[in-house]
Amino acid sequence: MVASCVGFVLIGALQALYGPAIPALRDEFDLSPSTAGLGLSAHFVGGVAGVLLFDRLYGRIGNRKILGSSYLLMAVGAVGFALAPNWPSALVMALLAGLGFGGIDYGLNQLFAVGFGRRSAAMLNILNAHFGIGAILGPAVIGAVGADHYPAVFLAFAAANLPLLLCLRGVRDHVPAPLSDEEFPEGTAVLRRSLASVLTMFVTLYVLHVAVEAGVGGWEPTHLETVGYGAGAAATATSVYWLMMTAGRFLVAPLALRFSAQAIITVSCAGMTLCLLLAAVPGLAPYAYGGVGLFIAPIFPTGLPWLNRAAPRARRAGALVIAASMVGGVVAGPTLGWAIEWSGVRAVPLLLCVVSALCLAATLWLTRATRTR
Repeated sequence: MVASCVGFVLIGALQALYGPAIPALRDEFDLSPSTAGLGLSAHFVGGVAGVLLFDRLYGRIGNRKILGSSYLLMAVGAVGFALAPNWPSALVMALLAGLGFGGIDYGLNQLFAVGFGRRSAAMLNILNAHFGIGAILGPAVIGAVGADHYPAVFLAFAAANLPLLLCLRGVRDHVPAPLSDEEFPEGTAVLRRSLASVLTMFVTLYVLHVAVEAGVGGWEPTHLETVGYGAGAAATATSVYWLMMTAGRFLVAPLALRFSAQAIITVSCAGMTLCLLLAAVPGLAPYAYGGVGLFIAPIFPTGLPWLNRAAPRARRAGALVIAASMVGGVVAGPTLGWAIEWSGVRAVPLLLCVVSALCLAATLWLTRATRTR
């Protein structure tokens, strides 16, 4: 369990290292800003491919081999990115590291979702909170050593993956059986709609909430500066947003032992929608964005056990929603950018509020569709 949490710190750090390294990458390879940003895009493409690939192997070659090969791929990709002689080679290595990233993200989330019974939601929140710790530490390390030394940071990151290979003996090598009714006294979910429609709505929920997450993270500084805050205050408020997201997952872990996933996600979507509405008021915006981070935090990890109980026979459901969340992060940027060009930067919180309201609607639909007898 400890090694798994460390693994999530590392994948959170890897995802966050590309952005701060962009200035040095532009100087080294003579890149435009958009071309330099392709490093993170290649990482996400590899992540989606990793989720889908390792889902195909899940239950066939053993969980230890899946996780071990994922750690190795991520380490090799990080080393290759640090030492790449040209930009095309660096993109290939970022894709390779993303492949390992996707395998770890999918593998550990899936194992935690099915391996802890009633405690799965709590344990998944703790696991994913460590992703946030890594996302905070990664840019901090780049800032401390300087962007010009990004190769050394990537090499150190790659080396940190290797000891985790020694900790895989505690992972069961075969897929656990579906959860029984005895593990859930409230009863196993009975679908009142078709399985396809339920899975479609889960995918919609994940795509939309990740779009809100990425939208706030990407556009909060610009919005705050537009409504009168200084660049330093805007950057600090954005850091607080990510910090609140990490804290929110730790805080909700004990609540997940007492309340259902449906209740937690419904409250989260409602609170997120209200906070985005308040963010349209300039004087409240920095605090409201912090509230968004707090409320959005439990949705991703808490939804996975709910999905497994609602569709226990749909083995690929977890891979589908995890891959969808990554696609949502990729698509959110250009889509939101187009909407902002049409409506103006001041409308950012209202645009995201509409997306958040759709998340709430999807959650309410799923609550009715998976209601227990």
